[in-house]
Amino acid sequence: MVKQLFLFTIFSLFSLFVIAQKEVTISGKVIDKETNQPLEYATIAFFNKKANKMETGGITDLKGNFSIPVPVGFYNITIEYISFKTITIADKQISKSENIGSYSLEIDTESLGEVEIIAERTTVEIKLDKKIYNVGKDLTVSGGSVSDVLDNVPSVSVDAEGSVALRGNDNVRILINGKPSGLVGLNSAEALQQLPADAIEKVEVITSPSARYEAEGTGGIINIILRRSKLLGFNGSITTNVGNPDAAGISGNINYRTGNVNIFNTTSYRYTESVGRWYNDVKNFDITKPDLDEKRNWNDTRKGITTNTGIEWYITDSASITNSIVFSDNSSENNSVNNLLSLNKENNTTSKSVRKDPENSDSGTFQYALNFTKDFKTDGHKFSFDFQFEKSNDDEYSLINNDGIDTDILQTLEDEQQVLLQTDYVLPLGDNSQIEMGYRGDFSTTDTDYQVSLLNDSGAFELNTNLSNVFNFKQYLNAAYFQFGSKIDDFSYLLGLRLENTKTTLDQPTSGDFKRKNLTGLFPTVNVSYKFSDDESMTIGYNRRLRRPRGFMLNPFPSRSSLTNVFQGNPDLNPTYSSVFDIGYLNRFGKFTLSSSIYYSNSTDVMSFVSRKNGESVEINGETFDVIQRGPVNLATDNRYGFEFNLNFSPSRKWRVNTDFNIYKLERDGSFEDIDLTANNVTWNARLTNKLTLPYAIDWQTNLNYRGPSEDSQNDRQGSGTVNTALSKDILKDKASIAFNVRDVFNSGVHRNDITTDTFTAYQEIQFRGGTTYNLSFTYRFNQQKKQERSGGRGEGGDSMEM
Repeated sequence: MVKQLFLFTIFSLFSLFVIAQKEVTISGKVIDKETNQPLEYATIAFFNKKANKMETGGITDLKGNFSIPVPVGFYNITIEYISFKTITIADKQISKSENIGSYSLEIDTESLGEVEIIAERTTVEIKLDKKIYNVGKDLTVSGGSVSDVLDNVPSVSVDAEGSVALRGNDNVRILINGKPSGLVGLNSAEALQQLPADAIEKVEVITSPSARYEAEGTGGIINIILRRSKLLGFNGSITTNVGNPDAAGISGNINYRTGNVNIFNTTSYRYTESVGRWYNDVKNFDITKPDLDEKRNWNDTRKGITTNTGIEWYITDSASITNSIVFSDNSSENNSVNNLLSLNKENNTTSKSVRKDPENSDSGTFQYALNFTKDFKTDGHKFSFDFQFEKSNDDEYSLINNDGIDTDILQTLEDEQQVLLQTDYVLPLGDNSQIEMGYRGDFSTTDTDYQVSLLNDSGAFELNTNLSNVFNFKQYLNAAYFQFGSKIDDFSYLLGLRLENTKTTLDQPTSGDFKRKNLTGLFPTVNVSYKFSDDESMTIGYNRRLRRPRGFMLNPFPSRSSLTNVFQGNPDLNPTYSSVFDIGYLNRFGKFTLSSSIYYSNSTDVMSFVSRKNGESVEINGETFDVIQRGPVNLATDNRYGFEFNLNFSPSRKWRVNTDFNIYKLERDGSFEDIDLTANNVTWNARLTNKLTLPYAIDWQTNLNYRGPSEDSQNDRQGSGTVNTALSKDILKDKASIAFNVRDVFNSGVHRNDITTDTFTAYQEIQFRGGTTYNLSFTYRFNQQKKQERSGGRGEGGDSMEM
């Protein structure tokens, strides 16, 4: 009897275990209550009350039906669809497979206006403390790079060489998901041209950062958010593109969310070819020095893959852990031909030389990131911890050929390793106040091996130890911050203080140079806002920021880029400190959104690159040329004044116009080696984007960009403008889109500059892209609606208390 009772007990426990683990299938249908039409992509979620977590979920198909495997148990079931009221089935016991019936959803009129903003999100969203540029809404960047994306962002400009400036200031801190990244670290201009636009969800432009952000970047911060989805079930999209000059690419993003786990991946491959030209006409005042007519043409081929994979685990309703890996592998081949014509003015003779400079480069990044986020019971009470490890490399190889003879082999091997630790804590005080504090540790090591091999008398290449060198650079940054924010009626303020300590080590074993620096600084921030009404606000901001010299700027060993040009760093270079003031105004009236700001910055110990003769000379084809040395120095104090104006006009849901105008004045007071480098320059930039839905639901977008002329002590840069246009059409019942875009329609993207010095004048032209480009792209979406795409992801670096 005891044995039978024991066996019965074991059997009962086993049966209960099997039942507890058993999955059943729950099916049903969702329709529109008004039209009785099926609702595709409605979300059905099962919340396990006992486990206090979201157990599983799914979406409806084309006919509004759903069929979802669910473990047996008690659940609260929610049925949702964008712009419709949610239906909740409370305390539903699920013990067997069943059809729970048909559910009719009705329009939620109260939230309809808000939903339209999500569904028809504009390309540019304007807020008091930042501007948000939504990449997916810009038709002209499909198939392009992140450089193309940034060149369309309000307040941002990209010059002919790919360098990024914010409000005319080229010292911009570029972050990926709110953190520094090797994707833009070692050579930002080069990296931004490699990273595909399809991998980006949005770009945040922050001109008055709070104490939560690192103090680096006197111009402000550009935060690039990578694509990531959080929709329930399995969903994603794939995009392919082809272009002329030869270009091709494919990118895809997939997401699978079930229960308390979300898995996401975005992968992109990109191949591009581009041509460019550079022209330099130099007239020397000294009759013994020849005049130079130099023309350089190049063909640049780039290819690379970038992937971002992660798993987000919702431990409870209030805590989550995210692990992600970013991998990037890129290569480029640049074939450059330089034709040099030299005029000897003494005997009126000319000589010609041809220099070929094929350069191959390989770069890669591996990044692992861990984020833990805990939300407490009180709304806004939050703790987060981030760890990030990253390893990057950027290797360049170049074979120099002069007049058909290989003369130089140049090789640069650069490796960087970075560890980031960051923690942030936000504590609300009452209903309208909060404090925030945090720590950040950023530890990086960069090793650069520069090798020069020259052709010897026996016709073989030999390593030149006088020109080759190794440079090791370490930078350890520790920072802590505290800020307090409060709201009194319509008045809000956010006061913060950040302490940063920077330790740098310069190790040049080739020359024996070794130097350590230890700098500590305080960086206060003040952000104040007043809301006149729900549509009209004003803000005043102040922050102190700095620009640290990068490793290559500190290397005292000279490296040559050609026979007549060398670069030498300055180990005594100091950081540039800036005090930045900003007054902003935002007003939404009727179909218009107006955002404007007046800003001023004062910078001391401004770093600038200067060129000068180093006393050496070389002989080429019987002519003697001076060697020009270029390097950074602290030479000036800058005062920068500016006014920015953004106006968005939306006369209807089918027509949107975005405009951006920025004018600023730069006053520079400085000199170098008795040369007056004082400057007083006014320049301006303007941008207009027009997006119109034509008949047959065809979207047409046109971008007009113009960069005004600028002038300093040596340069007189002419204005230049470009026109980009694109067409897009949704097909296959809005599951797919096809787009065609043309960049630089009139082949007008040429940068021209007149240079005047005490010893020579020069006229320069540079065209980075080499003319008009064409791109055709196709996107297919599975298990997701175009209008349901939402931004997502924790740890994006935004302030927890938005102004």
